[in-house]
Amino acid sequence: MNQFLDTLKLPKDASARYLIVLLFGSLAFMLIASGEVFYSLSNLQSIASQIPLLGVFALAMAVCMLTGGINLSIIATTNASALVMANIIVIAPESSAVLVLALLAGLVAAIIIGIFNGMLIAYIGVSPILATLGSMTLINGINVLLSGGSVISGFPDSLLLLASGAVLGIPIPLLLLVVIGFILWVILEHTVLGQTIFLLGSNEEATHYSGVNTKKTLLYVYAISSILCWVAALIMMAKFNSAKAGYGESYLLTAILASVLGGINPDGGFGRVIGIGIALIVLQVLESGMNLLGVSSYLTMALWGGIIILFIALKRQKA
Repeated sequence: MNQFLDTLKLPKDASARYLIVLLFGSLAFMLIASGEVFYSLSNLQSIASQIPLLGVFALAMAVCMLTGGINLSIIATTNASALVMANIIVIAPESSAVLVLALLAGLVAAIIIGIFNGMLIAYIGVSPILATLGSMTLINGINVLLSGGSVISGFPDSLLLLASGAVLGIPIPLLLLVVIGFILWVILEHTVLGQTIFLLGSNEEATHYSGVNTKKTLLYVYAISSILCWVAALIMMAKFNSAKAGYGESYLLTAILASVLGGINPDGGFGRVIGIGIALIVLQVLESGMNLLGVSSYLTMALWGGIIILFIALKRQKA
């Protein structure tokens, strides 16, 4: 298998080369199975409009997984931030000042949750999975309590434009995802913080004894993850023109799947943003194609599970 991939002159990174093969295989299969319908402009625009929300969630998950942790509270944080912003916006929907205040309040709420998660993990010593599971449950309860489980809607056109607008035919959310991905790539690949995150994921104890403030780094990581959740909240509010405590729950496991499929090591220490981008395209191509073929969404989820198992097996074989 690896000798065949070498003849194709694909990247040396195992995750990237398998993903590229999987992507082209999926595109070829859709061409055979659905013909020109899959490659129609409307379907491609539909795919482009669905990738951004999952993409931001995947990045929010991946940055934590790079340290060997996880953030199970990304959906709860997103909904909390959205509810904070929605409650302020509806006071005066047409006021620009109120909109700016709402955006800042939502950002502050997200950062507070991120710092809370970081402190639980870094300073109290709670394992990431338990800390974020606990905060997810806590935040979900507060979200339902404060909103009464009801939908808050009625946002200004300036916010809705985030979901409906396009530049040269490219949806604004997709452009936003590209910008966010580029910023995160710069942070991870070209800053001291980024290198520290990789070191922390590779060996936390050795990183600590080398003089790095690992606790402070973890605070930054979970704060960054929550800021990405705030971005996801904006996209979600614009897409649905509403905010609710229970939105987006299905994205949690899919975000983990996209991160792992994109080459993020669940144990930390390795992963690239570009891999997540390719993984998102693969997953969305498969989902869109299966929908066009009338395949059950449950079978699509099973297919995703089979792909991730095959992907991990191939990586293990390479190792």
